[in-house]
Amino acid sequence: MTIAFEVLGAPGRDNALLVRIDSGQSIARLLFDCGDGCLNAVPYSEIQTIDHVLFSHLHMDHVGGFDFFFRCVFNRESKPNQIWGPPETSRILHHRFQGFLWNLHAEMTGTWRVTDIEATVTSTSRFELSEAFATIHEDGQTSRQPCIIDDAGYVVEAYTMDHRTPTIAFVVREKARSNIDMKRLAEMGLRAGPWMKHVKDRSDPMESVSINGVSYSVPSLRDSLIVQTEGDSIAYLTDFLLDEDAIAKLAVILKGCKTVVCEGQYRHSDLELARKNFHMTTVLSADLASRAAVGKLVLFHLSDRYEPKDWIEMLSEARERFPATSYPPAWQIDAVTK
Repeated sequence: MTIAFEVLGAPGRDNALLVRIDSGQSIARLLFDCGDGCLNAVPYSEIQTIDHVLFSHLHMDHVGGFDFFFRCVFNRESKPNQIWGPPETSRILHHRFQGFLWNLHAEMTGTWRVTDIEATVTSTSRFELSEAFATIHEDGQTSRQPCIIDDAGYVVEAYTMDHRTPTIAFVVREKARSNIDMKRLAEMGLRAGPWMKHVKDRSDPMESVSINGVSYSVPSLRDSLIVQTEGDSIAYLTDFLLDEDAIAKLAVILKGCKTVVCEGQYRHSDLELARKNFHMTTVLSADLASRAAVGKLVLFHLSDRYEPKDWIEMLSEARERFPATSYPPAWQIDAVTK
């Protein structure tokens, strides 16, 4: 499994995050937020393969590009259409669905499910293209857990933060991988072969395997040969108050996360303004990355109140707190001597 990501949009403009999770057999695609113009550079064929859209919140700069996404996939049947977001997401998206004239829908089908991530439950609503999205169908509730998506190779966790409205911080984690310790295999005098798949798959009911004519216990081989390898991970954090309580909370959640994509809305000299608007500074984002001992920090969602030279200074300030900090490489404003 490998996680790759792309920050969409330009510096000082609306942004989004496209995450690709490659299992070696298929690629899952997750879109976090959908600002205006963010999908313009993404091929139409790839937009059609996005598995989940996850909104941090539904302010205009985070949902302004949804109509373009919806136009590409409104009648998609090749895979489920699933949207996630904070409370009120279903109500707000219902208006977006109905913001068009539907007079040719009778021959069309397409089901959309929108899940509101609330304090104690997740509530899912269903919308049908064949009904011109007229009706909100209540599709059930589940008890609120950090994990909202549990796929074959990865999970997505959601945590509620404060932006004067609930904002969701997301963490994507690949599941741990079971691998054969090849050094130990050689020490035991065993040769690699088809038998290994039975040992690696803990759900496999086979109790014994034959290797070179000798019978071996599968549970015993697992104990001797299997090593667990931690999967990759990425977090998406934007638009919330990052005070000491929030840093303490997230430092535990993000401990050891490989990549954190985090807003860099304000420079630290504007800390009071950042707090007033329930946003972060680049230095606060770097402090969080340091406290959580993450692998790297990628800053995005920059305010256009600043000039490019200010963005470079803001990055430099962040790197003083956490050296492994950068802007998305495609932005080409990462021109600071490390």
